[in-house]
Amino acid sequence: MSKRRQPSQPRRCFRAKSSRPEPLPNHLAEIQAEIREVQEQIERHRHAVRRVRNAAELTALEQQVTQLTDRLARLLVAETLQQTVDDPQTNQQARSLIQGAGTTIKNQGKRPVTVRTMRGPVVIRVSYYSRNCDRGKTHKGLYPALRLLSIEDGCTVAWASEVSKLVALLGSLEEVEGLLVERGQGLSINTIRAIAYRFAARARAVQRAGRLDWGESVAGCRVVISTDGGRLRLRTTKRGPKTAKGRNRYRTDWREPKLLMIYVIDEQGKMDREFLAVLDGTLGGPQAIFALMASYLRELRISEADRILFVADGARWIWNRVGPLLQQLGLRPEQINELVDFYHAVEHLGVIAGRKSGWTAAGRTTWVKRQRRRLLKGQTEEVLQEITVVCGRRCGPVLKRERAYFQRNIRAGRMNYHRLASEKWPIGSGAIESAIRRVINLRLKGAGIFWHRTSAEAVLLLRAYYKAGRWKKLDRFFIFESPRG
Repeated sequence: MSKRRQPSQPRRCFRAKSSRPEPLPNHLAEIQAEIREVQEQIERHRHAVRRVRNAAELTALEQQVTQLTDRLARLLVAETLQQTVDDPQTNQQARSLIQGAGTTIKNQGKRPVTVRTMRGPVVIRVSYYSRNCDRGKTHKGLYPALRLLSIEDGCTVAWASEVSKLVALLGSLEEVEGLLVERGQGLSINTIRAIAYRFAARARAVQRAGRLDWGESVAGCRVVISTDGGRLRLRTTKRGPKTAKGRNRYRTDWREPKLLMIYVIDEQGKMDREFLAVLDGTLGGPQAIFALMASYLRELRISEADRILFVADGARWIWNRVGPLLQQLGLRPEQINELVDFYHAVEHLGVIAGRKSGWTAAGRTTWVKRQRRRLLKGQTEEVLQEITVVCGRRCGPVLKRERAYFQRNIRAGRMNYHRLASEKWPIGSGAIESAIRRVINLRLKGAGIFWHRTSAEAVLLLRAYYKAGRWKKLDRFFIFESPRG
């Protein structure tokens, strides 16, 4: 006799208990226990009786001590971070930070987060906030307590600054990767790129918002302003079919990144080393570089300077914008001197002499030297008359262009080399030419080097600040100001 079939029981729906979740292990206690362990290892290492007898043993000793101290430093940072994110005041500030979110997000509990520090990665447990429907997803929420500490992209400010500095200093991302591996803090090239480029993007955003807040002034100083352009190759994707390997075809056209420089000189005409020069650049064109220049000059309170010299080559895109910029900044005409670089002017004299087919090489050299001496003596009208005679009434387009170059700049008062040299002002733009070489040519320009525009802008900013000795200013840009409760 078969058993009577029992009626099927309805399937029960089990809901999560309303009670609190199981408590997580005390992560802070684990960190502190590890700290004590490392301290004991250091003490044992100190009291061990040993001597080094050669360079190999000394090197091994240094490596052992460095590993122990780096581990201790990393744990001490982890302890402080864990205590900070567990602090009730920090949690209150974190809740204030997320109140302005467009959707309701809730605390989903603490999750382990890896934070990269100067001495290596550490793991801490931080409250994770997201929508209920996204509670199981990693990248759908945020860690507001970390944002209060400016920990972006899983990096502390100090570590992001260090990686970005290496990108500015070394010749390629591959070199940065190799150096970090040697230090025992290996990062992939993509991670290095992301850290450095976002660091630069935040710095540029602060600068464009007018929140430099350097606390510096050029009041009562003699200030030199200059700008010039370099060259690099930008990579742009072509339209049309891809290659046999499925890759996009691309062009590598030359572009002109523009660099600006602001520095102070003393009474002898030497660069004042106590005032760090301002360097920055952009691929955005003339309007962009002059907008950058205006923001820096306002921050330095340029209207309070004693006198100002704007020196550059004879490019029209520069001189068409200098006057309006200086007037916009509230400068008086007696404060301003404009000057075309003397050595560029001599090059233009050489072009004129080179177009005279009836002259010998010695005759061309003699003529250029004579006009050069006249320019240095302030005899600009004699130079202009001589150029007019040499070019003649019916000359070719090259001579017409060169004659117009001297007419335009002499009549605008941009070739008063004698007066400015007697007042101990520089008569050349060698400083900006040197900056072009150090910032652009030695890092962004080279055979087989092609850039995406965003990448070039980022490295240009980082390199300029590093070469100017103003890297600490970038660190200040990166600091996140927490909201007030």
